[in-house]
Amino acid sequence: MKELEIRLNPNPLVQFLKKPAAEFTRQDIIYFIEENEIEMVNFRYVGEDGKLKSLNFVLNSKQHLEDLFSTGERVDGSSLFSYIEAGSSDLYVIPRFKTAFVNPFSDYPTLDILCSFYTRDGQPLESAPEYILRKAIEKFRKSTGYDFKAMGELEYYVVSEKEDMYPGVDQKGYHESPPFTKNGHIRKEAMSLISQCGGQIKYGHSEVGNFESGDMLYEQQEIEFLPVDPQDAVDQLVIAKWILRMLGDQYGVNISFAPKITVGKAGSGLHIHMLIEKDGCNIMVEGEGLSPEAKKMVAGILDLAAPLTAFGNTIPTSYLRLVPHQEAPTNICWGDRNRSVLVRVPLGWIADTSMIKNANPQETGVIPYVPGKQTVELRSGDGSANIYLFMAGIIVAAQHGLEMPDALDIAEKLYMDVNIFDEAHKDKLEKLEHLPQSCWESADKLMEKREFFEKNGIFPAGTLDQIANKLKSYKDKDLSERLYGKEEELRELVMKYLHCQ
Repeated sequence: MKELEIRLNPNPLVQFLKKPAAEFTRQDIIYFIEENEIEMVNFRYVGEDGKLKSLNFVLNSKQHLEDLFSTGERVDGSSLFSYIEAGSSDLYVIPRFKTAFVNPFSDYPTLDILCSFYTRDGQPLESAPEYILRKAIEKFRKSTGYDFKAMGELEYYVVSEKEDMYPGVDQKGYHESPPFTKNGHIRKEAMSLISQCGGQIKYGHSEVGNFESGDMLYEQQEIEFLPVDPQDAVDQLVIAKWILRMLGDQYGVNISFAPKITVGKAGSGLHIHMLIEKDGCNIMVEGEGLSPEAKKMVAGILDLAAPLTAFGNTIPTSYLRLVPHQEAPTNICWGDRNRSVLVRVPLGWIADTSMIKNANPQETGVIPYVPGKQTVELRSGDGSANIYLFMAGIIVAAQHGLEMPDALDIAEKLYMDVNIFDEAHKDKLEKLEHLPQSCWESADKLMEKREFFEKNGIFPAGTLDQIANKLKSYKDKDLSERLYGKEEELRELVMKYLHCQ
């Protein structure tokens, strides 16, 4: 089975080294470079702005290669993080071997590898987003005995010149096929490249958002991943965003992960699915419903949902998306398959049926049951998220739920099995708490519950202060009211944050 998995894996390093990426060693990477005549190595890492940075090395000797993968390199931390002073700014960037991939855009053989930040004392940088996530993962596993798995749904718009033939229907782009969607070829090429670079993709498709404005066509797309270790889940999202932008640049189109492109049209989210495992088995289900552990997780996420927006909704246009009747959550509740809630329980293949045989009467063989596919989905995040911090915050919230004595009571109280925006259920809607409506309010919520994120030393106090100050700096407390009906000012705001994170 392992041999088959390696053969089917599109990552050239996995195929060549005949081992999964998680087992890559320093000598493995050096061997691959030598045998494949790699000419350049790029160290890649994410700065405070959430974008993937590059440090390029031309390889000139075997010793140079050995040194590079033994000691890493130093960088100016003050130019990457605003809270690091220029007087003591040197940081080490140390490669994480499992993340190595062949750069699909380089004109000559190049290997890229993601890095972690370390201080002058050789210790992980406490405030580095990647390390904050690692601390959250390790503490969750140690405290609960469970393994947390996660994956993202990456939504984005492709902005291109309008074509007159086979026009799409406004806001009816969901799963549309060519010729009524024009930019699916970019998505499919991206999916292939992301897989070659180590991403584990579930599927891709066109999304609801489809409209024209002047001479431009706006088409929404989505790529959804498979549940993996949270650090791997975030790494592959970061690489995916870089690949999509590179393809956009090649094709002469704009790729935007902005939460809102224009008012009245579908916004783009970054939904996060999650599950927990015990000894490799998904424990999200009990009978035909969620297990008590899963419900406790949901309760914890709902309890900290408001401050989580400080990591997952970080720009003013985030809160133009979080409005009623746009399939984006505004109220703190959960439900089954219900897109009006904040935390959704999607279909999980737990029904006692044989759909494959029903659809294929000629099938006489045994259809294997594939367990462990149930997840829960947090629907608030968007493309402005600092994905490492957002994922870390979600894990902190999930652990909080598993440790709350009244978690099951909270879960029962906040369960909604109806469309809460239906007039008939107005009484239920009025009892629910709301997500923040601005960056300013999000900062307030983070400060109110900061102790949950500072607990166990996961989020440094200075990091939370810096995030809150950044959110407050937008001065958007009543932005929606100030911009109501002012289309030109709204357009300028959207364009300002078109390339968030």
